[in-house]
Amino acid sequence: MTNLKQNEVWFLTGSQHLYGEETLRQVAEHSQIIAKELNQAEEISVSIIFKPTVKTTEEIYAVCQEANQSKNCIGVIAWMHTFSPAKMWINGLKILQKPMLHLHTQFNRDIPWESIDMDFMNLNQSAHGDREFGFIVSRMKIERKVVVGHWQAPQVKSQIDTWARAASGWNDWQGAKFARFGDNMRNVAVTEGDKVEAELKFGFAVNTFAVGDLVERINAATDAEVKALIEEYESSYTLADNLKTNGAKRSSLIDAAQIEIGMRNFLKDGGFKGFTNTFEDLHGMKQLPGIATQRLMAEGYGYAGEGDWKTAALVRAMKVMGTGLEGGNAFMEDYTYHFDPSNSMVLGAHMLEVDPVLASGKPTCEVHPLGIGGKEDPVRLVFNGKAGASLNASLVDMGNRFRLVVNEVEAVEVPHALPKLPVARVMWKPLPDMNTGCAGWIYAGGAHHTCFSQSLTSEHLTDFAKIAGIENIIIDKDINLRQLQNEIKWSDTFHKLGL
Repeated sequence: MTNLKQNEVWFLTGSQHLYGEETLRQVAEHSQIIAKELNQAEEISVSIIFKPTVKTTEEIYAVCQEANQSKNCIGVIAWMHTFSPAKMWINGLKILQKPMLHLHTQFNRDIPWESIDMDFMNLNQSAHGDREFGFIVSRMKIERKVVVGHWQAPQVKSQIDTWARAASGWNDWQGAKFARFGDNMRNVAVTEGDKVEAELKFGFAVNTFAVGDLVERINAATDAEVKALIEEYESSYTLADNLKTNGAKRSSLIDAAQIEIGMRNFLKDGGFKGFTNTFEDLHGMKQLPGIATQRLMAEGYGYAGEGDWKTAALVRAMKVMGTGLEGGNAFMEDYTYHFDPSNSMVLGAHMLEVDPVLASGKPTCEVHPLGIGGKEDPVRLVFNGKAGASLNASLVDMGNRFRLVVNEVEAVEVPHALPKLPVARVMWKPLPDMNTGCAGWIYAGGAHHTCFSQSLTSEHLTDFAKIAGIENIIIDKDINLRQLQNEIKWSDTFHKLGL
């Protein structure tokens, strides 16, 4: 996957020459202390890099230009220690291409009641210096996250990390490549989308590759590679009896291992960060990739079925955002409902491809017939998902803009055995309740494919949507359907006017 500490967030402090060298010396000293603590904080997953105080239009422009050109810089934190006249920031902000967080803080937590004087006031002016900066950023209509509070407060560090994770996911998209094996499932609307506009808006490329090219890589898998991978299957999962050595379906496991080796080599050699395929285009393959897709997702690749490249890209971004956090992020589909009035739930699954990072225990490795695709019985990992706070996220193309829809949910333990449903499955209760949550999703145009997360919050996704500059709809415990429908209408008007 990735080590988020390789990602740098630059700490920029604004001031001016008005206050003299001694004040500027203290500004620099305080800024270094704050940046050092944030960088060393366990709560923050990225590296916070101190940059010298900027005091002029030229210095601000130069550091913004440097940030744009830095490969490791994924964003900047801006803080005005003193008053920093905002006209100085215009040219720099005009060219800044990296995400920005505005930290509204001050060095001292408390007012020193007995010793406070005008020298102290001249040095510690964030209360109005940040407002001057905030005005120009708002006037320039630049999206950013504003975090308010003392820099040592745990909630401030948590909010910084949430934004930094979103910035990491965004950075990972820049120049990313996603492979589409064949086309999307025929006649499906939501898996379509404007790939050119996506590359313009998001920075990643999606291109189609013939399934035959993938089959060549599958057939090139060596006996030694297959043997080593099957040994990994045997040590990692509980194999069904018919997949064990001399089992009646052992050949299916060998075929599945060949598919995984071929897919991994194709993706690795091509520098891809995710992929999609469809059961309607499997020419030359013996079975639909089940365990191969599940394991590749667990390694960090984005994936979605039926040619759904938007969800594949979202799964990848959310995996990056969730690096190191408890829980996981996985391709998901709302499959069927349990409409018990006293205990309504959603059963989430897919034909085969749900990531084992969600598993509540050791998955079993099984082979069963699949009623679609017309191929041999595919091998897959079967498990139940974990309980706990979760969310579903969907990236959809609304024609004139992209929309990110998020529904907070509460995952529950699967209450019964499912002996005749040999797929990975997760169950959850949408917030605020089944009827309202599902209705809100339908009104918002959310897809049937999602990224299901047990490591991220809606705040991560809101920050990500702001960075991406796309519409964001959150369905949570406070949702009001009438208000939601009005907000969707207002948003439609906003985008039609091109505001």
